[in-house]
Amino acid sequence: MSEKEDIQRARRTLIKLSACAGGVAAVASAVPFAASMMPSERAKALGAPVEADITYLHPGEMMRVEWRGQPIWIVHRTKEMLDAVKATGTKVADPKSERKPDELTPEYARNEFRSIKPEYLVVVGICTHLGCSPTERLKPGPEPFDPEWSGGFYCPCHGSLFDLAGRVYKNKPAPDNLKVPPHTFLSETKLLIGEDKKG
Repeated sequence: MSEKEDIQRARRTLIKLSACAGGVAAVASAVPFAASMMPSERAKALGAPVEADITYLHPGEMMRVEWRGQPIWIVHRTKEMLDAVKATGTKVADPKSERKPDELTPEYARNEFRSIKPEYLVVVGICTHLGCSPTERLKPGPEPFDPEWSGGFYCPCHGSLFDLAGRVYKNKPAPDNLKVPPHTFLSETKLLIGEDKKG
């Protein structure tokens, strides 16, 4: 074998070794990079469903839980509150939750009360106008913003009003009803927020 052939063979071997070393280095650097794109344990926990114990949520009261960094309101409605929902049907902009149905209201909550069980309202407590958090004004009676207030939620930022089913009143800044998150009843006293029977 000539010296020239030996040099060419050595050169090919060096090229192969260099290519292999480069490939190994590329994989070694790609694995941590790809792993960094996976959600962290904290992020997974934030997106996970949460249980709400409604054992001590008495009629006429509201409780708050957090799911995915959002406030979730659970209202135990009285018969009077349910009657108020019926009475406000003509005052609200989307009484049957027909706007953006899949985005704002799951199929099982597309009813007059926007709920699985009429006595329990479950909504995301964020105004659909600019993302403010309305205040609950559950008791009926004259309010500065409505002398014939029948109960619901008031967003002081720009004056949006929502009834006791989370439906937005007509001619208010908020374009849509409050969102109903996916949820299901695990028992008579336990709610699972963030997952429903379809999920």
